[in-house]
Amino acid sequence: MAQAIAGNIGGQPILILKEGSSESKGREAQRRNIMAAKIIAEAVKSSLGPKGMDKMLVDGTGDVTITNDGATILKEMDVQHPVAKIMVEVAKTTDQEVGDGTTSAAILAGELLTNAENLLEQGVHPTIIVGGYREATEKALKFGQQIAMTVNPTDKEVLRKVGSTSLASKMVSEHKDYLSNLGVQAILHVAEKEGDKYKVELDDVKVEKKAGKSLGETELIKGIVLDKEVVHSGMPRRIDNAKIALLNCALEIEKTEFDAKINIQSPEKLKQFLDAEQDMLKDMADNIAGTGANVVICQKGIDDAAQHYLAKAGILAVRRVKESDMNKLAKATGGHVINAVNALTKEDLGWAKTVEERKIEEDKWTFIEDCKNPKSVTLLIRGGTKKVVEEAERAMHDVLSVVRDVVVNPRIVAGGGAPEIEIASKLKGWAEKLSGREQLAVQEFAKALEAIPTTLAQNSGLDPIDVLVELRAKHQKGMKWTGVDVFGGKVSDMEKLNIYEPFSVKEQIIKSASEAATMILRIDDVIASGKSKMPAGPPSGAGEMPPGMPAGEY
Repeated sequence: MAQAIAGNIGGQPILILKEGSSESKGREAQRRNIMAAKIIAEAVKSSLGPKGMDKMLVDGTGDVTITNDGATILKEMDVQHPVAKIMVEVAKTTDQEVGDGTTSAAILAGELLTNAENLLEQGVHPTIIVGGYREATEKALKFGQQIAMTVNPTDKEVLRKVGSTSLASKMVSEHKDYLSNLGVQAILHVAEKEGDKYKVELDDVKVEKKAGKSLGETELIKGIVLDKEVVHSGMPRRIDNAKIALLNCALEIEKTEFDAKINIQSPEKLKQFLDAEQDMLKDMADNIAGTGANVVICQKGIDDAAQHYLAKAGILAVRRVKESDMNKLAKATGGHVINAVNALTKEDLGWAKTVEERKIEEDKWTFIEDCKNPKSVTLLIRGGTKKVVEEAERAMHDVLSVVRDVVVNPRIVAGGGAPEIEIASKLKGWAEKLSGREQLAVQEFAKALEAIPTTLAQNSGLDPIDVLVELRAKHQKGMKWTGVDVFGGKVSDMEKLNIYEPFSVKEQIIKSASEAATMILRIDDVIASGKSKMPAGPPSGAGEMPPGMPAGEY
């Protein structure tokens, strides 16, 4: 409605919202919110699993993205409805926390709300449903912990299987074993042990992409790749046994902060002044060469004269390198980033077996590789076209994330919807012991979990009802890792097929979906402000009123 009415006095309405505002209350508000969430879930549903479909997303400028990555699909959709934005936020949070499972989180949240709507229509109060869902979430996570398998966090074979499972649903799945192996190597290089556990920073794995060659020629560089070229033509293009100076200062003459005038009255004085500048730059180059450095990586500029002196000393130099890349270089080479040339010492230098400028398609890049103990590495992704490379980058993000998840929290479950069915089965058994209406909410929560294997079956061209009945029967018999074998077109033991997923991903999916669903269910009133309207002004250059004249008709 246009305005909300708080009441009336003497038949006169009291308007509390400005004109153009709208309000929907009670069941109508809940129905609309649930519908918005269901639409978002439906948008990504068909992309779940190895047999899921891809989406083509075209933005306002006409740029095309082809993907089946749930987080990317939801991020690129320009949603307006506030509840739809909450659903997108769920996907983003899941992606940031664990890097995978975004599609499942959106589907589960949509299914929880669909099932809640059935209970609302039966007269169950939203607070009862929210309470039941929260209890079910806690119990589901406990059941999940009971069935999760503990593994060795540095077991390359287990990690590779987890990575391959993540890649099976991607456009680049034909190279899943090769790419998964690269992801495992990259994460194990940057993992650092703290006590009994490992810590992994995904930022320590730099991902560079370049169209050209094929996906199979994607490579792991045990060091850093910079999209920069060597600054001077007289410098060497390759240095072996590189001793690397990392500088966060300009190799230039600094300009004074204040205005100053220099009066030079003779050509000799001018020459002396210019020579002094040259000497300062030469001293900088000599200082660097004196430490034994044969490679300079500079975050700021390098003066032409400084380039000349460095080239004469046989030093390879690269300038204007990003701060984030400087930090990665420090980790990779073991060097220290120095803020002043005269503070540079031999101990501050990093080391790499090779530093080389190479031509990658039409660009020249600098490779710093084969570092002694690289705690930062680079994945150079190749592919036939720009779109393939972009999708491969998204796929590698998922691989790196799931491998990181297992290294940090070494617990896994089988895939194919097996854990969801097992947890749902246990939840239904527990719900029967409950009294009161919360029992209904817990049962609906269990049914919602079954949406994951049902959707997998549907996307694979199988009959979802037949698959669900068979899965329930097998799990009742104690076959806890039975799931949907999308390639075999049947129900199979996922553990025997080596389909594994991190338990932390399943945990995050359940938490995120449940929190989003309960938040949306608690909303019973939506008040939207009207958009501010700009006052209509007089035509430009005509009809202007004299100052002080009242508005009106003249």
